[in-house]
Amino acid sequence: MDPNTGAGADGRGAPVGRRLVLGMLGLGAGAMAAAPWLQDRLETALGAVADKDPTGVTGLLPNGGGFRYYSVTSSVPHKDAGSYRLTVGGLVDKPAEYRLADLRALPQTRLVRDVQCVTGWRVRATPFEGVRLSALLDAAGVRPRGKAVRFTCFDGAYTESLTLDQARRPDVLVALKLRDEPLGHAHGGPVRLYVAPMYFYKSAKWLSGITVTDEVRPGYWEDRGYDVDAWVGRSNGRDDDPTA
Repeated sequence: MDPNTGAGADGRGAPVGRRLVLGMLGLGAGAMAAAPWLQDRLETALGAVADKDPTGVTGLLPNGGGFRYYSVTSSVPHKDAGSYRLTVGGLVDKPAEYRLADLRALPQTRLVRDVQCVTGWRVRATPFEGVRLSALLDAAGVRPRGKAVRFTCFDGAYTESLTLDQARRPDVLVALKLRDEPLGHAHGGPVRLYVAPMYFYKSAKWLSGITVTDEVRPGYWEDRGYDVDAWVGRSNGRDDDPTA
């Protein structure tokens, strides 16, 4: 086993033990009524465990913040201000590369909306803050052939997509903060996509690439049956209340 990543010889993360799962379940239930600092600590603990859990069982654990932790890979590399880069390219006139400091220096937008997962859970009145995606697209200069945007992630597997009109909405962010704190790794940090009016699978974590394309190219979960247009309450056979 790799002592730094928790991965075995085959590269997969170590599975979560039964005792730890039961303990986390108990902590999650207790944190629902606990002080905010305890909820934050529980979320951090669950995120760290989930990052080394190939079973996906940590995605079922409750926690005080309401989020669940999902990844489509067994582990995800960590990025910081020194190593993080976001590229903008494809059908644009001025391809660009942004460091974390570059993104932080741009005008920021703060949104407070419910977060709705297609699996059913909802986290109410959740603040996200970051750069409007439209601002990055405008700076790059989208060419006339550009009709859609494809997003890639530094987990090496996850992808997402939006039409160009969807991507230009004012409630779509390249998010740097969650609940007024820098985005942590477990929540997709240091930078993630946030698409306020759509189910949360559209808000790709660990964002590393924005590519303008000539057509919509379905993302990871759309290739597995989820709706490409994921408006909350109007897609995936669900009737949840809108989030925005």
